This record gives sequence, structure tokens and C-alpha cells, in this order.
Amino acid sequence: MNHDLSPQLASRVAADLAELAERISAASHEDGAIEPQPGVFFYRKSHPGERVHSVCEPAFCLMAQGSKVVLLGDETFRYDPARYLITTMQLPVTGEVVEASPERPYLGFRLTLDPAIVTSVMVESGLVDARSDGSAKAVDVGPLDPDLLNATLRLVRLVDKPSEYRVLGPLVIREIVYRLLTGAQGNRLRHLATLGGQSHRMVRAVEIIRDNFDKPLKIEAVAKELYMSVSGFHAHFKAVTAMSPLQYQKQLRLQEARRLMLNENLDAAQAGYRVGYDDASHFSRDYKRNYGEPPIRNIERLRELSEAISD
Repeated sequence: MNHDLSPQLASRVAADLAELAERISAASHEDGAIEPQPGVFFYRKSHPGERVHSVCEPAFCLMAQGSKVVLLGDETFRYDPARYLITTMQLPVTGEVVEASPERPYLGFRLTLDPAIVTSVMVESGLVDARSDGSAKAVDVGPLDPDLLNATLRLVRLVDKPSEYRVLGPLVIREIVYRLLTGAQGNRLRHLATLGGQSHRMVRAVEIIRDNFDKPLKIEAVAKELYMSVSGFHAHFKAVTAMSPLQYQKQLRLQEARRLMLNENLDAAQAGYRVGYDDASHFSRDYKRNYGEPPIRNIERLRELSEAISD
């Protein structure tokens, strides 16, 4: 951790690390790995040694306690509570815990990085035009800053609360991705979005749909702008985002409508109309299908949950 932190910030960092270690330890009663929520993993190991060979996937990893090395070819990357590790492509690596004991076990956290989420956050944050270094390694470590640590802790606080995690977890994950994009490893994360299963054309497609989400989506026009056939564009877009272009547009519309109701106090009909729905009942059906409950009830519950988390 940065030794130039003010005493107050250093104290907060120490407290966040201590709570993160306590929560991972409480959830992981035995050595090994658990996945308390999809894509979120906790690790515990009471003894150093034993190299583990695996194929890594794109992920953000940090450590609440102990230290570990990851070997990629002839290079070695070490991380601990002061540094996080990021991987952006599937690569064969060797990992070894080098600092752990029964009294003070290695306690780790890993979040799988979804290229579609990375791309979406890039577009929303205006970072889509930034250029990544094509020669950048797909594995590296970076200094763990206090805001990134705190966002990770808030995600861990939610994992054993399924109803709250379903609503708030995706928001915190997007914050983590944003902080990674704007941090020391930002170019590496953009590398994931463009080379790790993404293409510049798909990044551009997401941007086009994002900029015109409240208008009718003309697939033929988008495909033509990207110099692709309609079938090719549709197939590549779905492979990258796990959604069709129309499904992606619907997600953008529903997310923006939720923001309008939550932050600008619009009612359901007003929010639906603002994001491109001509029929209020159609909007309400889509919203309930996506979020599990009608718009107003969902917004009331989201406000209650946000107040509870902030207390």
C-alpha cells in the first residue's frame, strides 16, 4: 500500500483490510476455494508451498492476508495486501502461496472479469477511445489504492445477502471495473476489452447502441457502418455480450429508466417514455421480467437497501 497515505487514510485502509480478512476467513472454514456468488471466489490456505498449475481466466485478484507468486513463462509476479493482480487472457500459469500459517492463513479474493461489462463501463466512462498497448502482458500487478479496496470490501459484504447482492452487486462490480480502468492497470483492462474476445468493431457497436438506445435500432444500418453482414454482426455481438443487439438495447433502456426513477423521481410511465417505450404497460412488463418486480416496488426496495448499506 502507498506509504504516502495520510494517517487517516492509512487507518481506513488497515481497517478495510482487517474486515476483508475477517469476512473471507468466516466464509472459508477450511483450506480451499469457495464461490459464494457467481464469479466471486474466496481462497484460504494455511501453509505455503505447493505449486498449482492452471489456466487463468480474466480476473481481478487481491489478498487480504499473506502473499502469493504467479509464474508466467520466465516471469514472476508477486502480490500481497499492498498489490493486486490482474489477468486479461486465458494463459497457463503456476501459482504458489509463499506466506501463510495456521495462525495467519493466506486469504484471497478473485473476481472474474466479464469483457462485456468492461466494454460497457469503458463506453459509459468515455474511455472507449483510449488505446491499449497491444504488446502489454496479460498478467501484471499494480498498487492497491484505497478506493479499489473499499469497493471490493463492499462487494464482499453483500455476498451472503442474496436479495441485496442481486440488486447492488452488479453496481459495485461496475465500480470495481471503473476503478481498474482508471488505475495503474487501465491499459491492460482495455486490452481485455479489445483483444480478449472483443474487437474494435464490437466496441464501436456497443457505442452506437449506447448513443441511440432510446431510438429504434436498425440492425442493417449498424452492420453497414461496421462493414459487416447482418448475420455476422449479430453473431459476433452475441458472442461478445451474450445478448443480441436488441436485448442489449433493452438492458440499456431498463437501466436508464431505473436511474431516472431512482435519481430524478420520474414515475414509471415517464421513465419508460424517456427511454423509448411508447406503451407504459409494455415497459412495466419488461421491467418486471428483468428485475423481478414492478418498477415502483423495485425502486422503493432499492432505496431502502441503499440506505441500509450506507448506514
